[in-house]
Amino acid sequence: MKNIWNSIVVAILVASCAMAQEQPVKILFDVTSSDTKVQEAAVRHVDMMSKTYTDSEFEVVMYGGSSQMALQGKSTVEDKVRELVARENVKFVMCEGTLRRKEIKKSELIPGVGTVPDGILELVNKQQQGWGYIKEGG
Repeated sequence: MKNIWNSIVVAILVASCAMAQEQPVKILFDVTSSDTKVQEAAVRHVDMMSKTYTDSEFEVVMYGGSSQMALQGKSTVEDKVRELVARENVKFVMCEGTLRRKEIKKSELIPGVGTVPDGILELVNKQQQGWGYIKEGG
């Protein structure tokens, strides 16, 4: 009888763990690096996670040196960004402050890439709303 109860407890624990991992999450990716390897890694992470966790939300916040990542005809990850922004659970946004400082027009952004008034404030606000945070690169 003890073995049956142990089996039941283990089954309940396994089911609980499986259900906990199926809970939707919201994750921010902070990308500031001009290093194309960092940008490629960020896109790879978002691609993998958004395919695996389809009920979860992912947002890539770009500012500072990462502005090239979002530009049509200049981004080494343009094709993948276009593919990712077409997914319902993925957003890419560029800081409008960075656009002004670098004299970039919104029309130069890859279609589907949005903007936010301030990249850092976007990160802070989303974290206050319970979003997880991942800093890509250094």
